[in-house]
Amino acid sequence: MASKSSILDCNRFRREDVESLDPKTRDLVERREKCMGSSYRLFYKRPLNLVEGKGEFMWDESGNKYLDMYNNIPSMGHSHPAVVEAVYDQMKKINTHTRYLHENIIRYSERLLSLMPKEIDRVMFMCSGSEANDLALRICSAYTGGTGILISQEAYHGNTQLVSAISPSIGGDQKLLDGVRLVPTPDYYRQGKSDEEFTAWYCSEIQKQIDDMKAHGIKLSCFIADSIFSSDGVHPNPKGFLKAAVDVVHRNGGLFIGDEVQPGFCRTGDAFWGFMRHGIIPDLVTMGKPMANGIPCSGLAGRHEILEAFSEKFPYFNTFAGNPVSMAAANAVLDVIEREGILEHTKQVGSELLAALKEVQSAHSSIVGDARGAGLFLGFELVSDPIKKTPSPEMTQILINKMYERKVLTSNAGPYGNVLKIRPPLVFKSEDISWFAGALDESLSEIERENR
Repeated sequence: MASKSSILDCNRFRREDVESLDPKTRDLVERREKCMGSSYRLFYKRPLNLVEGKGEFMWDESGNKYLDMYNNIPSMGHSHPAVVEAVYDQMKKINTHTRYLHENIIRYSERLLSLMPKEIDRVMFMCSGSEANDLALRICSAYTGGTGILISQEAYHGNTQLVSAISPSIGGDQKLLDGVRLVPTPDYYRQGKSDEEFTAWYCSEIQKQIDDMKAHGIKLSCFIADSIFSSDGVHPNPKGFLKAAVDVVHRNGGLFIGDEVQPGFCRTGDAFWGFMRHGIIPDLVTMGKPMANGIPCSGLAGRHEILEAFSEKFPYFNTFAGNPVSMAAANAVLDVIEREGILEHTKQVGSELLAALKEVQSAHSSIVGDARGAGLFLGFELVSDPIKKTPSPEMTQILINKMYERKVLTSNAGPYGNVLKIRPPLVFKSEDISWFAGALDESLSEIERENR
């Protein structure tokens, strides 16, 4: 089956629906389009004007309350008081760049590295995950001398000129770098193999693409992946398959970049970092805005010998990366994780949420093919034929908007756009599950009735 989706075309407002909007919303949409242009995308057939957020909830301008099941960037919840206070207190004092000494960035660096494998002993800071991945690719090339890059078939790693060219899920006319090779989506649901067979298959696909690079005179630089393959449709299992693939890359002289922008900071429940679920020690780790609860902040951590190969050739400075205010927010996030037991909370509540999804799947087995995930990062896959596992992106889009009508916010992912992507703020609670599962069950029942 050919890919039919794009990360920017999933769950988007389309201009032809503008006439169906109420006057105020239509005015906002038209003003936005006039001054911001059409490259931007809005969620939902009826765009949402949100004005307040707290924890796992958000409110629109009319006071309607929504359950946020999608926004991973405010990882500790919208407007967490500890983060708000830390940012406010530091902003009153000073905010400047990293060519001056400041306790916040040094303290945060020490704390962050203490959470990494001991082999990863240096960290650098940027302002976005895109910048972190951009720098990681440059470092890998400087260290290996190669330009060949392995990525997943539906990868998304950012939007600079360099990383957008390793992000096929952007779609459109986006061209990939000449040295890029695509590895198939690790779709355990569709492969129908044992864990061992699946792992062997995936490793053989990695080796096949490396061999193709060699045949074209391209030297391998790196393999970059987020450990839950979020844009591919959320594929967390089997545990360990990614470690075996990384071993293949290392045997061929390449490096592994663990893109932890989405699976990091306790998101997958089993460990602080997504790569730890697979038993991997990456060469480089990239992080993004969830590390500071949405304040522009990102990082790159790695082995010192790899980073030094880059720094010997190129100085690096990113004007306001690692500034005292961003570092105050990032330190506050680590405080919240420790104080509120976020890792254990994510594991427990994520397990309860997945069990609830499995119940809904069982009740609607004619149109729901799979429910999967790790921690509070889950995928819920819709199909038109459960035997053939035929993707149903049209039904998924209908489902997203029916959930919206029930004040539950989510979106979709995957090569066909048929996977509900579920990743609420990590403060999502057990008592929130009934709202989400109830809305999901009701929406699917309504879809089934309409399709009879």
